[in-house]
Amino acid sequence: MSVATVKVGEAVFGGPQLVLIAGPCVIESDESCIRHAVRLAAIARSAAMPLVFKSSFDKANRTSHASFRGPGLDEGLKILERVKREAGVAVLTDLHEPAQVRAAASVVDVLQIPALLSRQTDLIYAAAATGCAINLKKGQFLAPSDMRAVVAKAESAGNRRLLVTERGASFGYNNLVSDMRALVIMRGFGYPIVFDATHSVQLPGASGERSDGQREFVAPLARAAAAVGIDAVFMEVHEDPEHALSDGPNSYPLDLLPALLDDLKRIHQVASSRSGSV
Repeated sequence: MSVATVKVGEAVFGGPQLVLIAGPCVIESDESCIRHAVRLAAIARSAAMPLVFKSSFDKANRTSHASFRGPGLDEGLKILERVKREAGVAVLTDLHEPAQVRAAASVVDVLQIPALLSRQTDLIYAAAATGCAINLKKGQFLAPSDMRAVVAKAESAGNRRLLVTERGASFGYNNLVSDMRALVIMRGFGYPIVFDATHSVQLPGASGERSDGQREFVAPLARAAAAVGIDAVFMEVHEDPEHALSDGPNSYPLDLLPALLDDLKRIHQVASSRSGSV
């Protein structure tokens, strides 16, 4: 099944190579962000895998009001600008309201619509109107087919530089499941499909004032998604997940990333050459 190609820096989503979107959940500090980006860039180069660095300037959807949210828009964008300059990679960040769009679009390469905001029409319109590449994350509460309407909103603003991301579906309370059929269904919209391997193992709100996660299932789910057929894998990674300031329980350790990328590349090559592959 053919899809549009979306070029972001040196990465081509929908092309022959599997693309990696990775980084810490939130910008913890300028030093931490640069350190992670430089290390990720080296890992990606070694794996011969295109990289888009991901980190959020604000996590407006934290479970508790007391949780760390990040440096905010102005400082966060300055740090992401440094990442682009010093690590030499394209960057992706979340948006939470239309007022953030113009400033973010002047710095980052991919604007991301968070899963919980996937039905926010004004936010999608504003992001799409910039002409930037847009990553549309499927809400945990949506069926895969529901994302066709989300894609149509972005298209109506004149944007065809779209990515669609699967990140699990709500399954009762404090749990998510990954339905691999969603990858096939949403790739059928004609745009590159991304599998979010780390948010798919999140346990929302399961630890009371914070979410929990099942990190041990990140690699198996990522391998399964690569076998089904994806264009990119999204992973929140951290040098010390146990002490990450956001999403630590479902973040993947940087030390383990090279071996997993090797697996995913080999599986992707088989899936891409297979007759009838998505």
